[in-house]
Amino acid sequence: MALDTTQQNRRMTHFNDHESIWLFGYGSLIWKAGFDYLERRPAHIRGWTRRFWQGSHDHRGTPTAPGRVATLLPASGAICHGMAYRITPDILGPLDVREKNGYLREVVTLRFADGDTAQGLVYIATEDNAAYLGEAPAEAIARQIAAARGPSGPNRDYLLNLDEALRALDVKDAHVAELAHHVRHLDSEAPDAR
Repeated sequence: MALDTTQQNRRMTHFNDHESIWLFGYGSLIWKAGFDYLERRPAHIRGWTRRFWQGSHDHRGTPTAPGRVATLLPASGAICHGMAYRITPDILGPLDVREKNGYLREVVTLRFADGDTAQGLVYIATEDNAAYLGEAPAEAIARQIAAARGPSGPNRDYLLNLDEALRALDVKDAHVAELAHHVRHLDSEAPDAR
């Protein structure tokens, strides 16, 4: 799969005839929407787990020193919590550009705290995209995140903001919490510790 998935996503026609679409965010979309929306609600999806296995060459890293950002992996019995946004279809164009580094739109069932469900979209970077980095020891992922910086800022900010946003939602995500712990430890050991 090409590194830039913008055109692939634009060929997907799910929800084209709808006045509004639910979009599920599980990474930076939780704490930094950056687009207009009609409604915002905490939600979760089943059968997926969040992992920092996707490379970021365009936002939180560079082509020569990629950062690591979240993607979803299929996992039986898993629940991934995040934020759902009800958007108009015109918002998908800018989102396709924002998520172009290997992410493809997928249709999922969103579940809300009140028991409601809705069909919606999520952007997922699978292992067959050119930016996929895959599994690594938590300490190695944390070191890469602590060192990476891209046009959207330090990779560490992405991780730590996500960790804080999940805590604010009262969500425990062991993978994110472990990485955040390691990055904070690396920060405290740095000569110019924050």
